Amino acid sequence: MEILENEKQIYDKLDSLGIDYSVIEHEPVYTAADLESIKDRAHGVHCKNLFFRNAKGDKYYLISCTDNAQVDVKGLKEKIGSTRLSFASAERLEKVLNLLPGSVNPFSLINDREKVVNFFIEKKLVGEDQLNFHPNVNHKTVTISYAGLEKYLSDLGVIINKVEL
Repeated sequence: MEILENEKQIYDKLDSLGIDYSVIEHEPVYTAADLESIKDRAHGVHCKNLFFRNAKGDKYYLISCTDNAQVDVKGLKEKIGSTRLSFASAERLEKVLNLLPGSVNPFSLINDREKVVNFFIEKKLVGEDQLNFHPNVNHKTVTISYAGLEKYLSDLGVIINKVEL
């Protein structure tokens, strides 16, 4: 399968930092429920990623959590220090992270050129040996350790905020 530039830059960055990871290909996955179809091949913790904007639309939040996390959006705004949250539109997702819906992930913060996205990770994920995220496309999954993800995001200058959901 062809590797797109938006995906390739993830592998190039991981390789340049010496971060261990593995990749599997699969049918496109659009929702956390769809992850069931790949759990037999991608071991570890499967993550869902939610991309929000604040009420004014001038701040963005990427929340990574376990695939079965129940996220109370109204309660989340206080936990992350925001005004009312709503899901960012497909247009905003493309503009800010150069992504299509269904492929949001922490690796995509490499595309946040203006540094407008605040990243939050569910505390349950901290320290895990195997986390699963899409590499900017939803027909592949990358398995990486939390330490590897932390190293990747640190290299991008991304602050990792930990949140209890």
